[in-house]
Amino acid sequence: MAAGGFCKLPNGTVVVALNLPSPAADAPAGVRVLVHAQNRARALTRLRNLGLRSIYLRGNAAPPTPDEITAVLHHPDGLIWRTTPDTAALTVELWHPIRALLRRPATPA
Repeated sequence: MAAGGFCKLPNGTVVVALNLPSPAADAPAGVRVLVHAQNRARALTRLRNLGLRSIYLRGNAAPPTPDEITAVLHHPDGLIWRTTPDTAALTVELWHPIRALLRRPATPA
């Protein structure tokens, strides 16, 4: 389960934002994932098809901000992520394509 929310756009599509725990065990911060899709079910299906199986959206506690909506709409894949912002840090991380999050580290030969 993940905290998050959604925003329905004027053209009928939605942007879903999810706060997920970090995939790396040693990283303290989680990740914020944004998905642009025809509806909420399709947005969650896109994530599940990438291997994020236990993703559910309950409620609308953390909907995407206008800046987040703009970022995901301008990305060709419509699926981006970045680490959850730390309130103490003044730097803002750029958005990354989902491929960068799901990329497996190379194993040494």
